[in-house]
Amino acid sequence: MDRYPEVVIAGAGIGGLTAALALHEHGVNSLVLERAAPLRALGLGINLLPHAVAELDRLGLAQELSRIAAAPSAICYYRPDGTLLFREPRGIEGGYGWPQYSVHRGELQMLLLGAVGARLADNAVQTGAEVTGFTQGAEVVTAHTTIGDVPSDFLIGADGIHSTLRAQLHPGADPLMWSGVRLVRGATPGEPFLDGHTMVIIKADDGVELVAYPIGGGLINWILKLPEGPAGLLPLDADWDQPGNRSEAMAGVDDWRLGWLDVADLIGRTETVLGYPMVDKAHLPSWDSGLVTLLGDAAHPMYPVGANGASQSILDARVLAEELVTAGEPGLRAYEKQRRAETAEVVTANRDIYSVEIAPQAIAEATATYRRRTRADQNTR
Repeated sequence: MDRYPEVVIAGAGIGGLTAALALHEHGVNSLVLERAAPLRALGLGINLLPHAVAELDRLGLAQELSRIAAAPSAICYYRPDGTLLFREPRGIEGGYGWPQYSVHRGELQMLLLGAVGARLADNAVQTGAEVTGFTQGAEVVTAHTTIGDVPSDFLIGADGIHSTLRAQLHPGADPLMWSGVRLVRGATPGEPFLDGHTMVIIKADDGVELVAYPIGGGLINWILKLPEGPAGLLPLDADWDQPGNRSEAMAGVDDWRLGWLDVADLIGRTETVLGYPMVDKAHLPSWDSGLVTLLGDAAHPMYPVGANGASQSILDARVLAEELVTAGEPGLRAYEKQRRAETAEVVTANRDIYSVEIAPQAIAEATATYRRRTRADQNTR
């Protein structure tokens, strides 16, 4: 290439900020546009698998990450009466070259944001700048934003599960597909349980499941999975910040007797309880068009299980940076070819964990319902 591309990234989440850092490592300066203003350390706990931690280590962030995160050495599966089912080593103990980390999502985002500001420029992330669409020519793509038009050589849509860029690349119905499971979750100050380095998954016979683990800062992150109905089209929208039903959550665990963890007390003491339907979307036939591509949840929404959401977006960022710098526009095709296949396998595997099979006919029916509902909503505005 005669010159390095100038890149605009829509979205300052974990994937978008990591992409900016990965591109910078190859000498490419990018501009990150984020609709929120100001950016705050929101969210709850997430997990980073060793291969994602390895990428952050290559970006020189491992030491800072270790200070804000917990490193589980194992996942232990239990029954609600405290019976241990089995133990699975993780991270270094599991034979990987890097640890697995459990960390507050907002703290990780702030770590990445600080690194972008220090390495690129103070104005490398512009908040209050929502990307509303784009137009492109043969050599330039222009992002349309709430602060004006921003031209660049390439545009990356890292704008989440409700991605505007995804919707423009693939107009039409793109409904959220529900697993039939609703998540209730929170993060609570508490003393470490067991050895202080163990993630636990407690499975009840009625399908209720709890995941709990320390995330640093004296917090225990917990997610309660409540089966509610058959898989299919989500009846309502999905928002990570919607309130969760504390009473329903506590009722689901009121007869649990683990001994080393009082789950009802943990939920009862949580200041803010959030709820979220466990959803994904159908695979896209492509992620890119010309000078534009997608990354992270905008490209491959998946169930928040198996520590894969943030981890896969970090892997996206590394592959995208390498391919884009090596080959320019054809690099976007190479990035998509590799990552679309890999992430499709993860999405499918996550569905298989919950034995979720959404047949093509169900998707077609859900899509038709979605279109009817969308038209009705538009007519009432």
